[in-house]
Amino acid sequence: MAKIAIVGAGAVGSTVAYAAMIRGLATELVLIDARRDKAEGEAMDLNHGLPFVPPAKIWAGDYSDCQGAEIVVLSAGVASLPGETRLDLLERNSAIFKEIMPQIARYNPQAILLVITNPVDVLTYLTVKLSCRPPSRVVGSGTVLDSARFRYLLSEHCGVDSRNVHAYIIGEHGDSELPVWSLANISGVRLEEYCLVCDRGCTQAEREEIFQRVRRAASEIVVRKGATCYAIGLAATTIMESILRDQKSVLPISSLLEGQYGLREVCLSLPSIVDRGGVGKILQLPLSEIEIEGLERSARILKEAASSLGL
Repeated sequence: MAKIAIVGAGAVGSTVAYAAMIRGLATELVLIDARRDKAEGEAMDLNHGLPFVPPAKIWAGDYSDCQGAEIVVLSAGVASLPGETRLDLLERNSAIFKEIMPQIARYNPQAILLVITNPVDVLTYLTVKLSCRPPSRVVGSGTVLDSARFRYLLSEHCGVDSRNVHAYIIGEHGDSELPVWSLANISGVRLEEYCLVCDRGCTQAEREEIFQRVRRAASEIVVRKGATCYAIGLAATTIMESILRDQKSVLPISSLLEGQYGLREVCLSLPSIVDRGGVGKILQLPLSEIEIEGLERSARILKEAASSLGL
């Protein structure tokens, strides 16, 4: 009997609601948006699909309707324009978060907060500071989507089902993110070993092109259709499902580091056990030296961005 509140009923927020409805994740879904008519229209559209999915109550509300929600999704903010980086959005979206966080805290000081708005890592850190709740109850969508893109592109290259590809993108959800090639595997077979018996080949240049396609994916989608929504909607719903059903899934979410790889006071993505309490445990994987250096660089970039907000 779960209730989910979604703050921000734009392309991403409404798609999260749609995916959650299809999966039967909540018995109550409330959409909250600065444009009340937008939230109402999305709620109406979703309600008309209820005969085809598990029962749920879906409505447009205000911040007081966050009360009783187990998860509050933060997807409010302005979308990126073609050519903008996620960090370019920081000033505008941090101002929005500073307005909405006191309202959420007033009506629901206990809920797990799921941050989706970009730049997600810095806004997750800002949310930790503004929410006055344990850091484990603040989760950023992080590189869950980037890792899915990575898995899909590797599956295309290797000619296997993407569900059998296990690979992570870690660090910033943005330009300084990095692939964990050293641990990538297909059904338990390390990529280095799999490539030896695969007739498709896998040169360093091909690997670099796969990663660059992952990193360019969002901007290329924005150029073509104006926004990304479907895959991030499914990624966010997967995170919420692991929380609400206590699945203890390992997902590369963004959360506050407390000494992992010597890093503190920064939110970025590392594979983590996601459970009923939010961030159950951040896993410290055996990364290569080059990967650790890349992670440290990513952390420095995010810390500099956070410091620009006075954090």
